[in-house]
This record gives sequence, structure tokens and C-alpha cells, in this order.
Amino acid sequence: MKIIYDLGYKTINIFWRILFALTLYFAWTSPNIILGDNSTFGTSTTWLTTYAIIAAIILVTSLVLFQKVKNFFYFIFIKNQYITAPLLFIIIIILQILFVYYVHPVSGFDAGMLHYAAVNHKHVLEPNVAAYYSLNQNNLPITLLMRWIIVQTGHSSWMFFDYTTLVLVDISAILNILSIAIVKRKSLGIAIYVHCAWLLFFLSIIMPYTDAWVLPFVSLYILCYCIMAKKSIHFTFKVIAAVLFGLAIILAYFIKPSAIIPVIAIVIIEILSLMIRKINFFNIHLIQIILLLTVIGGVSLTTYKITSDAIKEQKYIKIQSWRSIPAIHFMSMGVYGTGGYNAKQALEMAVLQTKKQKTEYSKKMLFKRLKQLGAFGYLKFIIKKQGNNTADGTFGWLQEGHFFRENQKPTTKTISGKLKNFIFLYGRNIADFRFMAQTWWIFTLSIIALGYEKWKFRDFLKLSLVGGFLFLLLFEGGRSRYIIQYLPIILLLATISFTPAIARTKKIIAWARKD
Repeated sequence: MKIIYDLGYKTINIFWRILFALTLYFAWTSPNIILGDNSTFGTSTTWLTTYAIIAAIILVTSLVLFQKVKNFFYFIFIKNQYITAPLLFIIIIILQILFVYYVHPVSGFDAGMLHYAAVNHKHVLEPNVAAYYSLNQNNLPITLLMRWIIVQTGHSSWMFFDYTTLVLVDISAILNILSIAIVKRKSLGIAIYVHCAWLLFFLSIIMPYTDAWVLPFVSLYILCYCIMAKKSIHFTFKVIAAVLFGLAIILAYFIKPSAIIPVIAIVIIEILSLMIRKINFFNIHLIQIILLLTVIGGVSLTTYKITSDAIKEQKYIKIQSWRSIPAIHFMSMGVYGTGGYNAKQALEMAVLQTKKQKTEYSKKMLFKRLKQLGAFGYLKFIIKKQGNNTADGTFGWLQEGHFFRENQKPTTKTISGKLKNFIFLYGRNIADFRFMAQTWWIFTLSIIALGYEKWKFRDFLKLSLVGGFLFLLLFEGGRSRYIIQYLPIILLLATISFTPAIARTKKIIAWARKD
């Protein structure tokens, strides 16, 4: 058993080091971080980025050279972190609310279709809408959920769904912070700071789609796992956590199936940990584990059955189930171009009538491309694809076709226009946003890289991310929008890595000074 345990962890660490090292390298070399004229995007950073860099340099220099400045920041952000951090979190939420109020452009890609279909029953009778859902049946559950929200609340505007997305994203952040409160209470203040930094640059609150909507469910089942794994928590609360765990994983699955990859990581890590334990079959702890697994299994199966039946029996959108796109299509697209969406293959999925025809075509395209690449060519391709999947700190912002429906060159005369200049394709500050978001992303990834330590919870997070990386390498990826579903994993990793990363950085600096 010990041999299997060691082999399992060695395998996880090999994949982790290779894939995460590639992510870190491509993040550091991203065109988002270019100052001045950027030939990749045809944009240029403005005085705003320059001033931000100067201010950051002055701040860091002052912290190093002046003890009074250091003491002041220590008093505000560390000694009184349980006052400062929550206040900062509230300020960020207020800024989010104001941002959505002034900026809520309607999307033109999948998110726009979901909203369009959910708003009015007449829309779903249109041939193009019915065809879309017949092909993309994975988006049917979230559309039905949006429709249910409209019926229950009486609100259907894009801005209303932006606010809904905002709430879901912030709930995810709060659940992540609660997970840290359970597994590493000393890092609670750090957790709030880390999530504040993320929310400040996370623009997908104005994109009501599966990427952001699945986040609270991922965060919820991680929190439930933390509760069930904590020995000091009363068994009654563990049973409640088991019920919520079962609900969360199934709801996450119906919103975005690949979002349950961390659940597989939980199973693997727990099995590995059992291999080095002495198991007493009459131990109360083992009996509790069996009971919790029974609750999780029962709730999961019941939730899946109820949800699946409700989707099958729905009358809102008439779909032709036999036209559904097979999974192998996404594998086939994943080996062409940047490893992402392929218009030619997508068109064939619409033209070909039966699932068998779609599957055969996708297999043909997949094997054709693999043969064309060869072993060495495929290795080069997936190395580059790992960068395409994970390096962009804006999470693929503006990379989807018809990202926004309105004019992409906003005015600078209104508050709305000034804010849109940071997020629209031809906004004068779009390069500033890319630079700042990428700086945050590099910092977050670097903290994770430096803060390594042996710990079961960290191993679970690492394996979850490895699973997500491998999934995106095998299937459609090509841009970092797909990594959004794994942000709870990344944010938790950054939080628990922060303290050891700072300690390791100090050691490196001290070692460099000696030399």
C-alpha cells in the first residue's frame, strides 16, 4: 500500500510541476504585460499604468527603507486585519455594484443566446434558437434556471442578470473564505485580501454564463469537504455538509460538467490517505465515514434524478435530442489552431444530422490532425496550448466572437463611457486593464509556486488543478476563459501558500545578500 501511495503522490507532483511551470512561464511572457505599444493587440498602455507602476515602486521602496511606513502598514493591514480586510471587502462589493450599474452591455455569444431564449417564450420558437439548443444541450439547464428566475422575480433585463452573477460570484468568495476559516484560521485575513484582489479585476460579473454561475457550487462542495474532513467538527454538522455536498456537485455538474473534476481529486486523495492508515473496522470514525458517504450518495442520486427528469420533461424549449454534439467533437476541436473553437467543425456539427455522423466526422478530424502532428509535434502543441488555456489574467476577455453587441468604441464623456474604455475592444484603456489584470495573475501564480509545503488539503487543490489542466488539454480550450470554473481552487491555493511564500522569499533574499 505504501508503494502505491508513494507512486500516486510522485505522479501527481510530476504533472503538477510540469503543467504549473508552463502556466507560470507563459503568464510571465504574456503580451498582456507589454508596456507602451503592443503589436499583438494593436493597443498601448496609457499614463494610468505608468503612474500605477511608479506608485508601486515608491510604496515598495518606502516599505523597505522607512520603518515608520512599514509600521503604519503593519498596523493597518496585519495587526488590524480583521477590521481592515472586511471593510475592504465591503468597499469592493460597492464598487462592483456601481460598475454593473454603469456598465452592463449585452453579450452576443453564448451568454447572449441564453438570455435571449430565457426572456420570452416566443424566442424559443425561432428555428435558430431551437437548433442552437438541439446542438448545445449542455446549455439547456442554465437557460431553464434563468427562465425560472424570471418567472419568480418578474425581472428579465441584462442588468438584473449581471447583478445575479455578481451575487453568485461574491457568494463563491465568501464560501472560499469560510473554507480557509476551517482549514487554516490564521490565514483568514489573507484569504479576504486575496479575494478582494481577485474581485477587483474579475469582469465576468457582467457576463451571466456558466463560467461564473458554477463558482458558488464549486466553492460550496469544497467547503463541505473541509467540514467533513475536520475532526473537531461535530458529526451533526458533517451530516448537513454531506447533504449540501451531494446537492452542490450535481448542480455544478448540470451547469458545467467539467466543474466537478475537484470531486474526483477528493476521492483520489482520500483513497491515497487511507492506504497509509491503520483501519479498524469497528472504529467509530470509519462508521461515520460510511454514513457520510451513504448520505452523499443518496442525495446525489436523488438530486440527479429529479433534475434530469425535470430537464427531460420541460416544455419550454423544443429540442431534437438526436442532434446533440458528441463529446469527441470537443476533443477534435481541441487539437486544431490554438486548441479552441473551430468554426469549420462547428458548422459541420450543424450540417450533419445524426449523432453517428457527427461522431464519425469528429473521429476522422481528430485522427487526421494527430497523424499530421506526430508525437513530437503533438507535444509541442500541448505545451503551447497549456499557455493558451491558462496564461491570460483577463480570462479570455473579448476573445469570443461577438463578445458585445454594442459599439466597441465608447465615449469618454460619461461615467459609463469612461468605464467602458477599460473593457471594450477599442477602449483607450483596454491595455491598462490587461496589464493590471495580468500583473495580479502573475503575482497570484508566483505565490502558489513559492508557497509549496506538504499538506493533504494543498495536495487536493494541486490534484484538482492538474485535473482541470489535463481536461482542457484534451478537450476544447485555447483561451483562459475555461479556467474560471477552477478559480476557487486557485484562490484557495494562493491563500494557503501566501505565508510560506513570503517566508521563502525572505530566505532567498537573505541568501542572495550573503553571496
